[in-house]
Amino acid sequence: MTDIQTLMAKIGANARAAATVLATTGSERKHAALIGAAEAICDNIMEILDANAEDQVYGAQKGLSPAMMDRLILTEPRIRAMADGLRNVAAQPDPVGAVIAQWDMPSGLHIRRVRTPLGVVGVIYESRPNVTADAGALCLQSGNAVILRGGSESFHSATAIHKCLQTGLQQAGLPDTAIQLVPTRDRAAVSAMLTATAHIDVIVPRGGKGLVGLVQREARVPVFAHLEGICHIYVGATADPAMALDIVLNAKTRRTGICGAMECLLIDWRFYTQHGSLLIDALVKAGVEVRADGDLAKIKGTTKAQPDDFGHEFLDMICAAKLVDGVDAAIAHIRQFGSNHTDAIITEDAQAAAHFFAQLDSAILMHNASTQFADGGEFGMGAEIGIATGKMHARGPVGAEQLTSFKYLVSGNGAVRA
Repeated sequence: MTDIQTLMAKIGANARAAATVLATTGSERKHAALIGAAEAICDNIMEILDANAEDQVYGAQKGLSPAMMDRLILTEPRIRAMADGLRNVAAQPDPVGAVIAQWDMPSGLHIRRVRTPLGVVGVIYESRPNVTADAGALCLQSGNAVILRGGSESFHSATAIHKCLQTGLQQAGLPDTAIQLVPTRDRAAVSAMLTATAHIDVIVPRGGKGLVGLVQREARVPVFAHLEGICHIYVGATADPAMALDIVLNAKTRRTGICGAMECLLIDWRFYTQHGSLLIDALVKAGVEVRADGDLAKIKGTTKAQPDDFGHEFLDMICAAKLVDGVDAAIAHIRQFGSNHTDAIITEDAQAAAHFFAQLDSAILMHNASTQFADGGEFGMGAEIGIATGKMHARGPVGAEQLTSFKYLVSGNGAVRA
């Protein structure tokens, strides 16, 4: 075995052993570990900032895009928000052991379906050092051990944050190996994780299309993931113009580098007839490069859209825009170019909103709300380990509850089958 294979086999075996401990760890100790980790993060803000400064230099030398650099950069408010995320996860109900359903059978059996941890979760991520804290917290809360493999650009930041998580584990008397960080930038560690069927129960990739595509192609372990966040907003004929303006600007410009950012704006012809270039003008004024189709391309400040601008995840101050004739035309466009991540409708017509919800199969559908709310924290989950667009097991924001499976507990009183 190579050194990397030996290292990853050891990490995997340790994670599997830790998972058996966590599966029966009470809520109080998990809560204590998370609160301890949050306090350690707040106590070590300067150390984390220093580590992040090293990563920023590395990222700049590597030529990271502005969107990727934004994901990489930590500030004191972002670090404190990370600690708050740990506290929020700690405040969530413990999903392990929760009874999902129960019933009695004529045979005398009492059957319960209860939540149980998945076991060991592998998380492979790029740039965002906060994933270290979010993923570690959610896996711990759901009774899972976790193996974290951060991107090379966030190596120092992730190491500093991981140290704080281990402080929390130690204070609560839990094994350090419950949350492990792969201590190398060697890409061979990723390949080892993707094929570690004996040690890892599910892989969660967090990053760009290249990383997620690689994981989905090569993993022998089940994967929770979304390939792209090609999020649409359809401004319907009856949309309130002031509401539409606020939502569209927020959805595109609040943070362009997140998967919930609007990438394509669809405007109903009737709205455009009544309100003109209101939305496009506001986007252009905000500094967005609007790649417009048809009549929208005649608006001052826009760029004529090319065919591949639709169905494209820009993760930048760029969006595609198009006029559509009614809600069904918007639905057809989203079906053709969307990624089943998050799509929204702005309308005062409840029937149109219901039709939009019924006809689309995105993991998240929104009515009169910004797509930037596509986030587990905003859904009341405390945090998220990622957003899944598949249809098996977990879908949408993946929080602690989604990191559990279930088992059946069956009780009888001497029951025998005829």
